Amino acid sequence: MKILIRATNWVGDAIMALPALRAVRKRFPDAEIMIVARPYVADIYRDQEICDQLIPYDPKGLHAGFSGRERLAAELRARKFDVALLLQNAFDAAWLAWRARIPERIGYARHARSFLLTHSVPLPRQGEIPAHETYYYLELLRRAGWGHSVKDDTFIGLRVPDEKRRSADEFLSKSGVRQGAMRIAVAAGASYGSAKCWPPLRFAEVANRLQWETEAEIILFGTAAEANVSTAISAEMPRPPIDLTGKTAIADLPALLSQCQLFIGNDSGAMHIAAAVGLPIVAVFGPTDPHGTAPVTPRCSIVQQKPYCSPCFLRRCPTDHRCMTAITADMVQAAAKPWLSSIQVRRA
Repeated sequence: MKILIRATNWVGDAIMALPALRAVRKRFPDAEIMIVARPYVADIYRDQEICDQLIPYDPKGLHAGFSGRERLAAELRARKFDVALLLQNAFDAAWLAWRARIPERIGYARHARSFLLTHSVPLPRQGEIPAHETYYYLELLRRAGWGHSVKDDTFIGLRVPDEKRRSADEFLSKSGVRQGAMRIAVAAGASYGSAKCWPPLRFAEVANRLQWETEAEIILFGTAAEANVSTAISAEMPRPPIDLTGKTAIADLPALLSQCQLFIGNDSGAMHIAAAVGLPIVAVFGPTDPHGTAPVTPRCSIVQQKPYCSPCFLRRCPTDHRCMTAITADMVQAAAKPWLSSIQVRRA
């Protein structure tokens, strides 16, 4: 049997979908499984042993526009898949599977795409399944007849090969990270939107305190688009951090974060990756709901203040961003303290 899986687009969602992908691999050990994913998601999945092949889907490049999607559909059609499982909710995912002439097409009945599916799965009603997004993907398998129960995972892990850990350690050393020092990763951005972002000056305040208390190296992670955030943090730090903003790709994050000892950041893809490689997490939540998207790990402290408007799930705050400005540096420092006391510095 040949199975095509359309992966989710967001990095955090991609991590939370891993239990479902592993369940498919376990249920069909002899099937040929291929995953269509955005290039950065494919990079995250590359070492996870969940499929036989990853097919990058780049709608801003090779697969841009209608002709690009037709090109990908033709490529998939030539592979003659038996079934398509759509973890991604968009109409485009169903259209692509239909155009690829895959005879069985399974997905949730969303975004007016049911007529393109052969197995249009009703959405779970509120309260039918646990709130966390991990269960949303697992429930799709159950309702499709590919699983009998919703697995209660307490940890979603990412496999990081030893050679990549060693290379990451060497890269950090060459970037100025002192050997033997505690490494605290800070990710102050969030690709979803500015509403998810705790103010940079608060991050700087916490970083300065932790540097003074532990002599830790503060390592800033982020995309090139988040450079202004990292610049604002660095400007408030007497001892400059190691700023890797825009200098690494998403594909590098699992290995790089695996060589740190603590993660502090917003609700973001980097947060989920850090949790999946085993770091203790201090996660600042504002407009989103940790019941649905907290990292799946027992080593996590959520810092959140909930005004009347939270969670709103907006990308940008239309008022005064009170859900984030109400969170103080004292709160985040206090959340980090128990983890700091339990950390033993170790290397690749």
